Amino acid sequence: MGALWIVFRKEFIENLRDRRTLFSALLFGPLFGPLLFGAMVSRMLEQNTLESDQALHLTVSGADRVPGLVQFLESQGVVLRRVEYGEEDATSAVRRGDVPVVLIVPAEYPDRFRAGKPAPLLLVADSSDSQTRKDTERTRSLLTAYGSEIAQRRLAMRGVDPLLALPVAVNDVDVTTPTGRAAVVLGFMTYFVLFAMLMGGLYLAIDTTAGERERGSLEALLSLPVPRASIVGGKLVATSAYMSISLAITLAAFCGVFRFVPLERLGMSTNLGLGTALRCFGICLPFVPLGAALMSFVASFARSYREAQSYLTAVLLVPTLPIAFASIYSLKTRSSLMLVPSLSQHLLMTSVLKDQPAAAGDVWVSAAASLALAALLTILTARLWRRETMLR
Repeated sequence: MGALWIVFRKEFIENLRDRRTLFSALLFGPLFGPLLFGAMVSRMLEQNTLESDQALHLTVSGADRVPGLVQFLESQGVVLRRVEYGEEDATSAVRRGDVPVVLIVPAEYPDRFRAGKPAPLLLVADSSDSQTRKDTERTRSLLTAYGSEIAQRRLAMRGVDPLLALPVAVNDVDVTTPTGRAAVVLGFMTYFVLFAMLMGGLYLAIDTTAGERERGSLEALLSLPVPRASIVGGKLVATSAYMSISLAITLAAFCGVFRFVPLERLGMSTNLGLGTALRCFGICLPFVPLGAALMSFVASFARSYREAQSYLTAVLLVPTLPIAFASIYSLKTRSSLMLVPSLSQHLLMTSVLKDQPAAAGDVWVSAAASLALAALLTILTARLWRRETMLR
């Protein structure tokens, strides 16, 4: 153990002297992710707020044929622009981006409307344009509301109760709390947390393995009368220390950034305070030695610093892939999923962000699975370092 701590102290202090690596591992990585994520969420909230406050601008061709619809749209605050477009002209205008949406009233609309038959309307829009899709949805919603109002009036004129056309009344009961709604936005935060944590120890894991082999100092280190397990253990503890520091900085940065993100505008609130950050830190802490052991094990096969970087660039995607699957398949916290490292941390942190209690058994299973895999990789790394091929 004495040799292990000597190796740890040596690697920890040497990494402190490399200012560029230290800046990238403990400042740029942990701070860039929270700042970028906060800016993206703020921009999204600002855009949604502006779109909800702005009036809908709608281009209508043949507006003189639908005075009732025009009056209804204007009563809803829609700003109408009257033009005379054919279907081809409207399609070309939308494709060029001259107008976002065009509503065309065909010539047969008045006759079919007066006869009580379905009157056609053409809504010309580009569904692939994310900027105009919301205008299209708002227009379609208003047209549906107008059609429903006309249908009820026709029933009333014929002495039929309009409520007969509504056999079922569905009332939504949303059980989601403000913090639960905020977790939909913050769910991707766990990816930044795990990635920044791994980046905190990436450079040290490479430097203490492939870097020393490339510099030629590994031969002198392995010639000392010290067990290889102590050398490997000291290097892994040093890497884990920097990963833990990076994890703490990242969580602290997220806490600071989201104090300035106006989630309340959309009826959301976040409990991302000191208590939440500490719980997330405790959930991710067992993953730290696993990440350190995985990176050191893979980097031990590389002959140079650059080769190790190319290997670990692909390896860093492995712990983050389960988070992508969790988002695609909307996975929820289950005991069986706690056996999958990184996925279990993601699910537990999501529960904490939703202000939902995490089962103690799930936390212990998640920690045990990560630590068991870390122990296995540590043993494999120590055995690899006992081979003479490490000096080649």
